[in-house]
This record gives sequence, structure tokens and C-alpha cells, in this order.
Amino acid sequence: MPASKFRAGLILSAVVVSALTISACGNRERPRLAYEERPVEALYNTGYQRLQSRRWGDAIDYFQEVERQHPYSEWSRRAILMQIYAHYQSNDYAEAIAASDRFIQLFPGNPSAPYAFYMKALCNFEQITDVGRDQGYAQAALDGLRDVARRYPGTSYAIDATVKIDMVNDQLAGKEMSIGRYYQRAGQPLAALNRYKAVIDNEAYQRTSHTPEALYRLVEVNLQLGLEEEATRNGAVLGHNYPGSPWYAEAYALLTEEGRQPDVAPEGQRESWLRRIIPG
Repeated sequence: MPASKFRAGLILSAVVVSALTISACGNRERPRLAYEERPVEALYNTGYQRLQSRRWGDAIDYFQEVERQHPYSEWSRRAILMQIYAHYQSNDYAEAIAASDRFIQLFPGNPSAPYAFYMKALCNFEQITDVGRDQGYAQAALDGLRDVARRYPGTSYAIDATVKIDMVNDQLAGKEMSIGRYYQRAGQPLAALNRYKAVIDNEAYQRTSHTPEALYRLVEVNLQLGLEEEATRNGAVLGHNYPGSPWYAEAYALLTEEGRQPDVAPEGQRESWLRRIIPG
């Protein structure tokens, strides 16, 4: 089971009251579409058994019956939470989000509301695609995760959301870099420059793994545009913050070729220079 799904299960266990009497209704047939009055405990407990057996579709059917037959009960509230989890585990993220929204609308002040907010953000997070595609899910996940961190600071939801926020920012910064490289290859340096600067100027993106390359690309593009002073400045920033980065070694070589050698050599080249002076 993926780590995020395992974590979602642990959180659900903490949210839902576990002191349930599981009756001998495990052999009950799957609910029919036609309405049939049944004890709420039997419906819920059977759904719970199906959930433990990882029979997500069967579990959802029983929990939906609980919600349909007993809409104003405590069992209904728990059943919606269980539906969120079962839909998520079956990778039916749209239905999981719909169930989360339903819970938030019906029980906004309930102690389990943080779980619904978190799961909604997590479902969007799970649907993030590679940087070559539309990043709508990434933006939706970022908005949801920030909302969780803002609403419930100090909770396990907020802690996990903060970690995932950094991951989503890395994804979005990667998208900017992908577009920038496309423009650069297409001979549109100004358009590329704006994309690379977006990574450098956005505080959230500055902490991502794409910052060293963005600075190097700014050196490249500014030299291409004849803006040598700006290229040198970007190279100095890159060397100051990432002296051991391969991107700084590339920038150092590029600026040196243009007669604008930075004051600080890359870490590997500093060692080579010392060896030339003091052999051995």
C-alpha cells in the first residue's frame, strides 16, 4: 500500500470511533438497489467488515445505505467518513472529493471535519501528473493543503500538508522550467527569461530543487541577450548559494569563456587549483 494511503488509513482509524460491536452479519448479501429497512448497526457493521476485507465497492454500498436510510443519525456521519476512505482506496478520487464536500457542508464544525478537508486535498495531490501536462490538480492540491495547514496548525494533518506543499511547489516550479526550456529551444529568449525568473522570484519556488538550474539558465539567456552584467550577477548568486552544484560549474565555465570569470570557483575546481600549486 502506498505510504499516503497507509497514512490515510491510520488517520481514519483515529477519527472514527472504534468501539463498535461487529455482529454476525458478515454473510449478509450486498444491498439491493431497492429500499429495504434494516437495522442501522447491521448495515454499518457489515460495511465496516467489507472495509477491513478491502472490498471497497461492497463497503461503499453498505455505507451509502446507512446514509440513505438514517440520514440524521450519528451512524450517517460515520458512514460518510468511511465512504471518503473507501473511494480513496479504490482510486475513485472524484467520488472521494464529493463525499468530503458533503461531510464539510453537513458537519463543518465536527471534530472530524479536518479529516474531510485533508482527504479532499490528498485526492487532488494523488492526481498530479508529470510536468509536461496540465497542472490543474497540482494547483487544486496546493490550495487545499494550504487551507488545511491554515485551519488546523499543529495537527498531524497540517504537518503532513506542509510536507506535501513543498512537493507540489517543486512540481509547479518544474512546470515553469519545462516551459522556459521550450521557449529557449524555440529561440524565444525573452519568454524563457520570464519563466526562469518566475522560479527565482517566487519565495515558495526558491526552496525547490529547480532553483540552481533556473539561475544557470538566467546566466545562459542573459549572455545570449548581451546582458553580461545581469548574467554575472545571476552567476554570483548561484555560486554563493550553491557552490557545489553542477549548475554552478557550468555557469562558471560559461562566464569564464566570456571573460567574466566569477570570483569564487566551483568547489571541485578549487581543489584542482590547489593540487596544481601543491602537487600531491
